[in-house]
Amino acid sequence: MSSETKTNASPLGKLLAFAQANRELTSFLVLSALLLVLFPLTMGIFRLNLVGKYLTYAFVALGLVICWGYGGILSLGQGVFFGLGGYCMAMFLKLEASDPQSTSIQSTPGIPDFMDWNQLTALPGFWKPFQSLWATFIAVPLIPALLALLVSVAMFKRRVGGVYFAIITQAVAAILSILIIGQQGYTGGVNGITDLKTLKGWDIRSDSAKYILYFANAFLLLAGVWVSSRMLKSKVGRLLLAMRDREDRVRFSGYDVANLKTFAFVFAAVLSAIGGAMFTLQVGFMSPSFVGIVPSIEMVICAAVGGRDSVFGAVYGTLLVNFGKTFFSEIFPELWLFMIGALFIGVVMVFPNGLAGLNRQKVMGAWEGLRTLVSKVRGRNKGTPLLPDGSAVAGGATLKNDL
Repeated sequence: MSSETKTNASPLGKLLAFAQANRELTSFLVLSALLLVLFPLTMGIFRLNLVGKYLTYAFVALGLVICWGYGGILSLGQGVFFGLGGYCMAMFLKLEASDPQSTSIQSTPGIPDFMDWNQLTALPGFWKPFQSLWATFIAVPLIPALLALLVSVAMFKRRVGGVYFAIITQAVAAILSILIIGQQGYTGGVNGITDLKTLKGWDIRSDSAKYILYFANAFLLLAGVWVSSRMLKSKVGRLLLAMRDREDRVRFSGYDVANLKTFAFVFAAVLSAIGGAMFTLQVGFMSPSFVGIVPSIEMVICAAVGGRDSVFGAVYGTLLVNFGKTFFSEIFPELWLFMIGALFIGVVMVFPNGLAGLNRQKVMGAWEGLRTLVSKVRGRNKGTPLLPDGSAVAGGATLKNDL
């Protein structure tokens, strides 16, 4: 690259060169700007609260990138871990809302209302640890992690995988959903745990609380994205990819494939549980409708639409699918399910690797077309073009080659 070309490179060209050289950092900064700046500035509290709810689903999609996209472990029961995390938080909030003064009209004051309706006269023992906020914070990741560990040891040590593992996780989701609905006196039944008002005296239903919870959600999700990205760039991530593509070679190389799968599955379960706990805080309730098979499959769809091998695509896919659900259900209430199905099929057919797998040559063509158009408007003889051609990209490599 000549010194003249370096000198004539526009600020936009330098920015583009930096973005190409630091794609992961650029993707993280763009996502951060979207979640922390653009959405809060352009949306009212109702829409922002909806986006906050969508971000809780993104935790699950992010976990699926780890265990499915990289580890090749398709789980159709991630709603189990999402629900367990949500129920742990809901139990603490419900106990806070069920103090003796607030429940004085009940036959047994001091216990949740659905327990009183079902003629329970004392708080069950497994509810008592959730009287402590710190115990709840520990239980949110710990209980789902232990269940995931139990399933992993039972399945992976016996080399159960593929479609069989997917069916088993689906069965676990169905069993837990039926169990929650059937034990109405202990779990709230089909209605779930509702009427959650305060967190340590802080009204989580107020507009200011919704703003704060949205930002808490966004920061936690960004932290999860960054940690997951760093982990997938490490030796563990490379081993997961190798295990997905050639499990036999990884095993013959001396690595314990069962332990690798267990790590990926437990990691995904913990991410899902954090999302479930934040969901409960964001919307103020938790019910078995978020635990069963249908929500679990919807979360897989979010990961597939975004790109199952991209931590950033998991977030964008979740936002796209849920924005689509909201938009179509508001405009076409009778047809929205078909439209969501068409959206999913269309994205997968056009972009088999999801949004993260967009054809870079098409992006390059659009960029070159824009550069040519701007250059014609300005005129090449009037100075430095606004948009650089390929040779203006740092290192002498063309933008097209970089892409």
